[in-house]
Amino acid sequence: MKYRIFPPLLGLCSLLVFANWWLNAPAAESPTRAVLYDESADGAKQIAAALVVAKQEHKHVLLQFGANWCGWCHRLHHLFDTNPDIAAKLKSSYVVVLLDVNGEHNQDIDAKYGNPVQYGLPALVVLNADGRQLTIQDTEQLEEGDHHNPEKVKAFLDRWAPKK
Repeated sequence: MKYRIFPPLLGLCSLLVFANWWLNAPAAESPTRAVLYDESADGAKQIAAALVVAKQEHKHVLLQFGANWCGWCHRLHHLFDTNPDIAAKLKSSYVVVLLDVNGEHNQDIDAKYGNPVQYGLPALVVLNADGRQLTIQDTEQLEEGDHHNPEKVKAFLDRWAPKK
């Protein structure tokens, strides 16, 4: 005796098998980014604390405006951490403040320093130890392809470092 499988029934069985597999498959691990920016921090307090240290250590303050979702912010931070020349310059000359500007957070700080976020993220602002703004840097100018150019970043840091 021959059995004929009805084509729609075969399709339904296949769909049920796939659905069962899909619903019971282990969840793929999604890559997560490190949390760089404190999304609850008061930017004014962060800057005030940095200025105290900068004055004591004769350094400038480097404000890095960004957000945890920002890929370019993570790239710049990675460069700051991994490039020996840049890391050394930051350590010797700057107090770095990571200012979260996700949504409306720290909008008053952004406005106070000339709206550097208008250029995109990350955006950099350099202050002297007295809190006077020295420059705003659109970091797109420091990019090269899919990364920040280490030589351009180092030149920027050298240019705005305090004279010792």
